[in-house]
Amino acid sequence: MQETIGKWMDIDEVMRELRLDRIFYEESSGGVTFSGGEPLLQHKFLLGLLKECKSNNLHTVIDTSGYASPQIINEVLPFTDLFLYDLKLMDEKDHIRFTGVSNKLILENLVTLISEEKQVIIRIPIIPGITDTIKNIRDIKDFLSHLSKGNGSNPLIRISLLPYHSIGKNKYTRLHIENKTEHLKDISMDSLMPLKKEFEMQGFAVGIGG
Repeated sequence: MQETIGKWMDIDEVMRELRLDRIFYEESSGGVTFSGGEPLLQHKFLLGLLKECKSNNLHTVIDTSGYASPQIINEVLPFTDLFLYDLKLMDEKDHIRFTGVSNKLILENLVTLISEEKQVIIRIPIIPGITDTIKNIRDIKDFLSHLSKGNGSNPLIRISLLPYHSIGKNKYTRLHIENKTEHLKDISMDSLMPLKKEFEMQGFAVGIGG
């Protein structure tokens, strides 16, 4: 049995839908967030939407892994108000092991965003035994502190700690994909308070979840 989970739309059709909710954006000081999957994989379509949004004075956000060519980042950068930017593992070998790709582009693109003074929320998924190791957390703090010129007070950077959860396990079953994290237990938001304070001690603005 086939299940319809979406439909093809062009830029004009998407913008018509967005304009219907304009009153909500204005009342909440919100805007449009492009996520996925990975929105930068459809960068031409994304760029067209971003330009239309800016011409309609809509606040724009890209939720991304940062794994894209520098050219793509530079194309979308002028039309994006905020980046929600995943930062998982600092060690390149570990990053390749768990994600299948190097983190070099991801880190280089993040440096570009900060150098261009873009607002960035660093989203760190806290996965037991993988991203929450002492070394990985230390390396993330060191890297972000370097971007903040030695401390975490850079107003362009905020941090969001994302506790691991198993909500998506049914998706693996439905798509017949092996779930390599099915043995992991969910992390409570309260258990991340010590880590939150650890980042805050270095001057970072930190939230949990979101």
